Amino acid sequence: MVKIGNLKIGEGNPLLLIAGPCVIENEELTLDIAGELKEITRRLNFPFIFKASYDKANRTSLHSFRGPGLKEGLEILRKVKDKLGLLILTDIHCTTQVKQVAEVVDVLQIPAFLSRQTDLLLEAGKTGKPVNIKKGQFMSPLNMQQAAEKVVSTGNKNILLTERGSFFGYGELVVDMRSLPLMRNLGYPVIFDATHSVQMPGGKGTSSGGRREFIPYLSRAAVACGVDGLFIETHPNPEKALSDGPNMLSLKDVESLLKVLKEIHEVVNCTTS
Repeated sequence: MVKIGNLKIGEGNPLLLIAGPCVIENEELTLDIAGELKEITRRLNFPFIFKASYDKANRTSLHSFRGPGLKEGLEILRKVKDKLGLLILTDIHCTTQVKQVAEVVDVLQIPAFLSRQTDLLLEAGKTGKPVNIKKGQFMSPLNMQQAAEKVVSTGNKNILLTERGSFFGYGELVVDMRSLPLMRNLGYPVIFDATHSVQMPGGKGTSSGGRREFIPYLSRAAVACGVDGLFIETHPNPEKALSDGPNMLSLKDVESLLKVLKEIHEVVNCTTS
């Protein structure tokens, strides 16, 4: 089990939602999305952590929108935290960012492409903050034991592992649902990234494509497999989003999906208890 603020994540606890836009586009939009998600999760009594990135450091093209950067991005995330009282998760990309980011957010996330970066994992662990490690598209589920042990070596055992699909050919991702119980058997709560799992990396040439219509199907399957939480990127108008629009869930569809996922989670818990 992992504790984040007043939340408990892991076996026997409610399903967690980590959600928000792919990237911080501006302060107003970020606060609007966070506020709407807060209301949705309050109505459903659904544990919630807000996520957004201040910098998308691994965009397909040099000319793609990356976000406001570290300083401005952290200021916006701090406002979300202070004004709305939400727990916050964001990505870190290099060791020099870790300390500053940890002063603002509640969960440090290691991006999938950096899931083997030893120095980054060690610095994240040293903060004592919970660390969410996304499984690299090139890694097997059992490889995540080694990534987690790098964080544990610092004395920090507050670790989440996130599945986000594996490369299939050059422009597709596929989710092997066996990876979810395999990673859970490593002893850490497992999160399923429902939106990056439908991404088509570089699928549009200068940007990634995606098949958002499959988000509900994969989400339902993952919850039926017994995951501890869902990671969902969402936007009021995905078609106009500045990053990862094709694989983001429309904000208007979040509540109906969460209702179904909560019901499946309750059935799975009753069956396994």
